[in-house]
Amino acid sequence: MSDPTPFSGAPGKAPEPDPRPSSTHAALMEPPEQPAQHAEPSSLQVWMHRLSVFLFVLVSAVAGVLLIILPWTPEWTDNYLLLSFPALRSVVSNGFFRGLCSGLGLLDIWIGFWEALHYHEQQ
Repeated sequence: MSDPTPFSGAPGKAPEPDPRPSSTHAALMEPPEQPAQHAEPSSLQVWMHRLSVFLFVLVSAVAGVLLIILPWTPEWTDNYLLLSFPALRSVVSNGFFRGLCSGLGLLDIWIGFWEALHYHEQQ
């Protein structure tokens, strides 16, 4: 078993200095590490990013509008899926549930347009 203390050598022998520099001393004396430089994205990558942001905004806007309007139409409760489940139909036809769905639609539109307004190209 080796003991890392400087007094672990043979008796009568002077301890050898630690070859490792102190981590705090080295950190104070050396300049901070520079972040890795990112390579410039190709034009294809830039256009793919633009297209993905555009599609995200488009899908968010369409889904948001559907969630705002659809809960207040008769198709919301008078559909084939809910006719066989009367308990679920009563929950879905509740005004609170409809308002919750419309609120999610507003939130979806807001997130999509926030993403569009805060879009910026990589520099």
